[in-house]
Amino acid sequence: MSVTRPLRVIQWTTGNVGRRSLHAIIGRDDMELVGVYAHGADKVGVDAAELAGWPEPTGVTATNDVDALLALQPDACCYNPLWPNIDELARLLEAGVNVCTSAAWITGGKQTPEDLDRIRKACEKGNSSIFGSGAHPGISNMVGMVLSGACERVDEIRITESVDCSTYESAGTQTAMGFSQDPDTPGLAESVRRESEVFAESAAMMADAIGATLDRITFDVTFTAATGDSDLGFMRIPEGTVAGVHGYHRGWVGDRNVVNVGFNWIMGNHVTPPKPLEHGHVIQVFGVPNMRLGYRAWTPQCTSDNHRTATATCLPLTANAPTVESSVPPVAGRRSNISTTTPVPAPASHAPAIRTCSPTSVRAVSAPSSRGTWTGCTAAPSNSKSSSLWPTTNGSRSPRSAAKRTSAPTTANCSPASRRR
Repeated sequence: MSVTRPLRVIQWTTGNVGRRSLHAIIGRDDMELVGVYAHGADKVGVDAAELAGWPEPTGVTATNDVDALLALQPDACCYNPLWPNIDELARLLEAGVNVCTSAAWITGGKQTPEDLDRIRKACEKGNSSIFGSGAHPGISNMVGMVLSGACERVDEIRITESVDCSTYESAGTQTAMGFSQDPDTPGLAESVRRESEVFAESAAMMADAIGATLDRITFDVTFTAATGDSDLGFMRIPEGTVAGVHGYHRGWVGDRNVVNVGFNWIMGNHVTPPKPLEHGHVIQVFGVPNMRLGYRAWTPQCTSDNHRTATATCLPLTANAPTVESSVPPVAGRRSNISTTTPVPAPASHAPAIRTCSPTSVRAVSAPSSRGTWTGCTAAPSNSKSSSLWPTTNGSRSPRSAAKRTSAPTTANCSPASRRR
């Protein structure tokens, strides 16, 4: 459809990412904010301007009444809770509301087959789409794929978010990621793997885009202990507990590690990270030639890693809500309505949006590998950086069957909802 009026949008949650998405929606002429969903009772009835830090009242107040929001007949929803709720998503999609989400959703590959089928059927019923992206994963993966287009040969793509998480005020999330925990806690590496599994989705998506068929995805993590106590207000990081987390979800073809998506995160003032902080994202492509790109989100009003990253997380979704709405395919002959990553053409072969790999294997190492550092690692070798040939974007010289590049440029997913206007 061709949008000739402002897009009617609802904002779902107003937390760390959601309130910045809400701020962006209010400031756009091509969007009309018609509703705001809030989980917390303290936010119900509050004007969207107050929730978003906008200077003038909007007249739109937050509610926890889903029926009332759907009765507004919105075109799109910017859905920004930390984790997706399948019941909520199904209701929105069945009602014909196109969903742009940062809620740990890139391909939906971490969801159960039953939940994925439910989402597909909801899209079909409502003739709607769900589009997942963010800063990392999301924009960072697309930058990596674009950067690989400058290489004659690609052996490995590695993407790392390297930031201070001290201002991300979610004690539950940070604790699940290992922070403030005893490094010897049983199952800690597995907890971090589960909490960060969306990065495995993005690794599989990147492998699809470069024409690689992964045999498995593994995970390894290193924990660094705090050298002193830190009180962050919303939580404490006691001396001797985890204050640094450095991990990767790694995609393998045979014994070759070809895609890596991970993080180098710290919290508190008393920790030395395993690798120096970049305060942004680092994209590395190993091949011919090797490529390295570091970038940071920056705003003059606030310099915290959290504010910059949260804004960069929501904008790939908020800014492209009109694109998703205008690109919903007709019911007849429709392709997949599950869209992935960011709507920027990439030098990659066309690939399915959903990739299934073998389960991740994780084991924790009980003894510290060095003073103040503990490691959880995978059963697979983590030091494999093969110099053997790997399929390039034109499908040449691969030791395995490489997907041939199509004659026309394609996006990195199979839904037209992800293409720019």
